[in-house]
Amino acid sequence: MRHRDWIWLAACFWGCTEAGVWPVDHDGRQFLGWTDLSDWHRSGGVTEAKQVLESPVIPTAVRWDELVASWNADAPPGTAVRIEVQPVHYPGTDARYYCLGQWSVDNRRVARESVAGQKDVDGEVATDTLVLKRPAKAFRVRLTLTGHPEVRQPRLEFFGVSVVERGKGPGNYAPERAAWGRVLRVPIRSQVDYPEGVNAWCSPTSVSMVLAYWAAEEKRPDWDWPVPAVAAGVYDRTWVGTGNWSFNVAFAGSIPGIRAYAVRWADVAEIEAWVARGVPVVASVCYDLLRGRPSTGESGHLVVCVGFTDCGDVILNDPGTRQVPRRTVSRADFIRAWATSRNTVYVIHPETWKTPANRRRHWHG
Repeated sequence: MRHRDWIWLAACFWGCTEAGVWPVDHDGRQFLGWTDLSDWHRSGGVTEAKQVLESPVIPTAVRWDELVASWNADAPPGTAVRIEVQPVHYPGTDARYYCLGQWSVDNRRVARESVAGQKDVDGEVATDTLVLKRPAKAFRVRLTLTGHPEVRQPRLEFFGVSVVERGKGPGNYAPERAAWGRVLRVPIRSQVDYPEGVNAWCSPTSVSMVLAYWAAEEKRPDWDWPVPAVAAGVYDRTWVGTGNWSFNVAFAGSIPGIRAYAVRWADVAEIEAWVARGVPVVASVCYDLLRGRPSTGESGHLVVCVGFTDCGDVILNDPGTRQVPRRTVSRADFIRAWATSRNTVYVIHPETWKTPANRRRHWHG
């Protein structure tokens, strides 16, 4: 182990505030994000076909056993970013590197795909999520940027990691009442309008709605992407679908001026905090529970949280229906439905947007 890795592990175990470790109650979850990777070890050069960036050991404030990665890259067609994460439990017991996907903007030239079959004694990768059998207190990241002589390598604009400890329950925060009675003007779009998307395009349709909202708010028509274009830009060859969380935010974040990442929050009050700032939030939910029905276990769905009623119920743009595309669901039903994804959301906003106060280190900014 390199000397600098010992320094980072010391930060982990002795409470140093490096790398996002803060003396606060994180409620079993933490988000760590970087816009500057200059202190990561680099091999290869920007003019070569391949460059590898490897982080030092990055300590976390929680004993995590699930991890989701996000990245925003300026990646010309024909280039790719490969994302790998190595759990670190304590010195001398590091696990393997697990691949969380290969990303490209043009799936016809370079495969955009998750990697199946990654299961061993330490953990496994479930498409976009690294799931461990015992918790870790740190991790390393390895990013491989691949180009070719005629095209420059991808340029990383942002990299983020969301970690959670499965044993920790959801939070119980005071509501952010500034969001109550507010509804954001997010355009309504339906996956049902497209034959290919009837049962499968809830995620890209939700992303398309949020991008269209920002296009109108910021007068950036280049940010407004139609649903089929988003679906093509997030398709995962291995999973054979468009629901890969990391790929959806990577697509949104590849648009110049947009920051996007997937993260797991602790309480619906955190969604309220973002809505109060004018930011719609995409939430991963169980569709059965959202509609007050028993869960069948096969009803994962993405919706856009666009506002709240005067009493705190949740107002959604639901891409899965044409009849009632904007619906109000009870706060209790939403909380139950959202909990099935460990409270996963997509955060998508202009890079310069002022974000809510991040007291628990649950998001970037």
